[in-house]
Amino acid sequence: MVSEHSDAPGGDTAALALKILVAGGFGVGKTTLVGAVSEIRPLRTEELLSEAGQSVDDTDGVDHKTTTTVAMDFGRITIRSGLSLYLFGTPGQDRFWFLWDELSQGALGAVVLADTRRLEDCFPAVDYFEHRRIPFVVAVNCFAGARRHGVPDVSRALDLDRGTPVVLCDARDRDSGKEVLIRLVEYAGRMHTARLLDSVG
Repeated sequence: MVSEHSDAPGGDTAALALKILVAGGFGVGKTTLVGAVSEIRPLRTEELLSEAGQSVDDTDGVDHKTTTTVAMDFGRITIRSGLSLYLFGTPGQDRFWFLWDELSQGALGAVVLADTRRLEDCFPAVDYFEHRRIPFVVAVNCFAGARRHGVPDVSRALDLDRGTPVVLCDARDRDSGKEVLIRLVEYAGRMHTARLLDSVG
């Protein structure tokens, strides 16, 4: 979850690096979010959509999409001095979910991106993190032309556990993406602290 390294010759300054997953359905904006917030050139493993994949990839509602992530996206963002987030964008299609277990090892938490036009596409990600007790926030990517839904409506539609944050965002906007990540870090921190207190209580 956390790695530390010294920035000072004497070893007095420790920096924290937290691992965050960015998950969600096919074409919801995971690669876009990682690219928008990353302060380094993001690593992408995208391939062109093929005719063979048309039979298994549901492109309804994302007809403009021409590429897909086949392994992961990777980026990094510094939230404040001494605190960086390493972002791992997961592939959205069912056939690549075997990678999720590897990517989730050591993760502080996850962002589940949602598109209200295809809200059911994020159900598998929500179930995955709930069953593994990995803290997550749902970030509704507000696509142009999509009907706007309030946070309580989205929370009810996804049947989220009480207290799971839902935030509205624009995956293309760096500041909007950064706010989502800050909400996740704060929420995950509270969840991990509560679990630690329960374990020693």
